[in-house]
Amino acid sequence: MFSKILIANRGEIACRVIRTARRMGVRTVAVYSEADSRAMHVAMADEAVAIGPAPVGDSYLVGEKIIQAAKETGAEAIHPGYGFLSENPDFVDAVTKAGLVFIGPSADSIRAMGLKDAAKRLMEKAGVPVVPGYHGDGQALVLLAGKAKEIGYPVLIKARAGGGGKGMRRVDDPDQFAEALASAQREAKAAFGDPRVLVEKYVEKPRHIEVQVFGDNHGNAVHLFERDCSAQRRHQKVIEEAPAPGMTAQMRAAMTEAAVKAAKAIDYSGAGTIEFIVDASDGLRPDRFWFMEMNTRLQVEHPVTEMVTGVDLVEWQLRVASGEKLPKTQEEIRLCGHAFEGRIYAEDATRGFLPAIGTLHHLRFPTDTGAGDMRVETGVRQGDAISPYYDPMIAKLVTRGADRGAALTALVEALERTEIAGSTANVPFLARLANGADFAAGDVDTGMIQRHQEALTAIAAPGPEIVARAALAASGAVHDPASSDPWDGLAGYSHYHPIARRVRLARDGTEILAAVTARPDGAFAVKLGEGQEFVFDALHAQSARVAVWPGHVTVFERGVGHDFSVPDPVAEAEEAASGSDTIRAPMPGLVKVVRAAVGDAVTKGQALLVLEAMKMEHTIAAPQDGTLAEIAAEGAQVTDGTVLARFAGSE
Repeated sequence: MFSKILIANRGEIACRVIRTARRMGVRTVAVYSEADSRAMHVAMADEAVAIGPAPVGDSYLVGEKIIQAAKETGAEAIHPGYGFLSENPDFVDAVTKAGLVFIGPSADSIRAMGLKDAAKRLMEKAGVPVVPGYHGDGQALVLLAGKAKEIGYPVLIKARAGGGGKGMRRVDDPDQFAEALASAQREAKAAFGDPRVLVEKYVEKPRHIEVQVFGDNHGNAVHLFERDCSAQRRHQKVIEEAPAPGMTAQMRAAMTEAAVKAAKAIDYSGAGTIEFIVDASDGLRPDRFWFMEMNTRLQVEHPVTEMVTGVDLVEWQLRVASGEKLPKTQEEIRLCGHAFEGRIYAEDATRGFLPAIGTLHHLRFPTDTGAGDMRVETGVRQGDAISPYYDPMIAKLVTRGADRGAALTALVEALERTEIAGSTANVPFLARLANGADFAAGDVDTGMIQRHQEALTAIAAPGPEIVARAALAASGAVHDPASSDPWDGLAGYSHYHPIARRVRLARDGTEILAAVTARPDGAFAVKLGEGQEFVFDALHAQSARVAVWPGHVTVFERGVGHDFSVPDPVAEAEEAASGSDTIRAPMPGLVKVVRAAVGDAVTKGQALLVLEAMKMEHTIAAPQDGTLAEIAAEGAQVTDGTVLARFAGSE
């Protein structure tokens, strides 16, 4: 076994690897960019090495810097985590050439599965079913459009390299093909450096079911059952589970056999995932699943497999990379119970899942659910910032129960007890999805979220009691004493008679006025404007699920964080001066395409420009009719709030 490894990654996966390595007595080396100098994975590792500026192209994607850090610290092997360089065969070659061990598959295996078209041809030869489509080298519009017509609409345009939904477009009509192709190629080029695509038949009621495989360097390969990842939005996985709901013995046998066959076809070593697309229009049938791609690395959703098999996949990675045989045979791997993973991201579900940034002023996860086993995978702490440079994942909540119902109950409870303030998060969306009737029944497919997106993302306005709790928290009447001095605890004390504290809040542009009075019995009375009054006793006031952070108060209710701002008159004046005819960037990004010019008369809803953020393209449309007086330049790098366009007549 290795004595020291370097982790060529960041965030929650780096922390995850460190925990297993520490348990095994293996020392760890972290690498970090300038933006991550105070990150959680840096603090957890035994050693840490700076590798450059915040942009990944200057740090985490520079293989030479990572290899040099490994050699300087005496690390014997490099664990790539997932993303970044984890599926870069040239990096694997460089690691091997430097005399180090890459904790993962060989460069040849990665190359064999790195391009979707070549991988599918290889799988066809190995007897693994593949989805109908065009996987050739030709990239001319006329050729691809012709192939799409032959396949039959709807079709799916997919980037040959990479994954995660980037460079992927569904096309329902021939007239949409050219524009969808151009957009997919731009996104693929930005994300993977390769604009080439393939075209496949779009399955109408698809389920995304994948099989965890593992191989060693002694010719052995096994599966660790399947995961269902059908709960997706924009081809990004949202909630994963194991095993797949509705799975039959015949279907499982067919899928796992095909997955192991795929792994053996490329002499695979290490952790890998064979992803299948399944036509679920008539249930799960052994003749209706097809190979999509292989992820030649550990998956983000690997904890659900660990929860139902009792296997530490990172430990297996280290053992196999150090030359050991697989710790268990196929017959020794058992499936026990059911598990879910909910991915918590810093994103605004009410605004089309736009990535969010900000400081996590308040961050609290439940320690248990009372309904089943639970674990939290995270790489951030309270006070850390979500930056625009990296994936906006905050945490993964993983729950397990004796059956699917118990595991799902535990997931819902864990989500509803999670508290995040300072950056918008998708927790309410996840809780509502997990609570949905279709999801609870196991009636899932990759289009489920899109069909119900409006209901899943709508947030009801807070009731008057929530507003009153926010006013009480903002008043400062309830606080944690700074010392043991009893006088310090009397926040509401007045010498002769109760004093009403005036509180001014704002939410969604509406001003809220309240009066908070500390009563002689220790309770607090909160009157909203000229209307309702609520009384909170001291015990409940102190234990309320409320976060107070700079300029804001957040009250938590069943997974929803109701955020109220404490208005700043100076900031309000500046906002008013900026005018309503200004379009600002909703997030940091790159202005990829500009589709209008100064002086153009545009109409409401017209696309003005394309903003690339987090390697995804977002179209910015005109919010009103008008004439453009200003518009950002193509290629401009903008931050959150930067003026993208301004209409004539605005200040």
